[in-house]
Amino acid sequence: MKDATDSLPAERPHEQDGYANRKLIRPSLSRSDHNHGPQSMAGERRDRAERPGDRNGGGGKKTVPAEQTNAENFYYQKQMQSKTPMVVVLRDGEEIRGVIEWYDKACIKLNRNAAPNLMIYKPSIKYMYKEGENSRK
Repeated sequence: MKDATDSLPAERPHEQDGYANRKLIRPSLSRSDHNHGPQSMAGERRDRAERPGDRNGGGGKKTVPAEQTNAENFYYQKQMQSKTPMVVVLRDGEEIRGVIEWYDKACIKLNRNAAPNLMIYKPSIKYMYKEGENSRK
């Protein structure tokens, strides 16, 4: 029995240290009966974790932005539906005129009137604009 009570105090500080480490990692877990750090830091962290609109738990890390905003897809869809004549300027300065028939992640298909239709890789496009607008040189 005496051995069991001697081992208990040796483990207890270890558990408290482990809990204190978890509290530093996850400041949203606030318990008023365990204040191991300086008072100013503990109050500041508690305030930050309880802010309205804080969705990442107060961990300090920002969430990764979405890979795609769908703005490009919306633009292509709008031009395809209205069959807008477009001017596509390639990286080498060549201008290609036509109507966008379809697109995917890597390329667009441009229908032309007096010439063959083209599939253009997006990395080779410098910019594009509607044919009625002025050039953006």
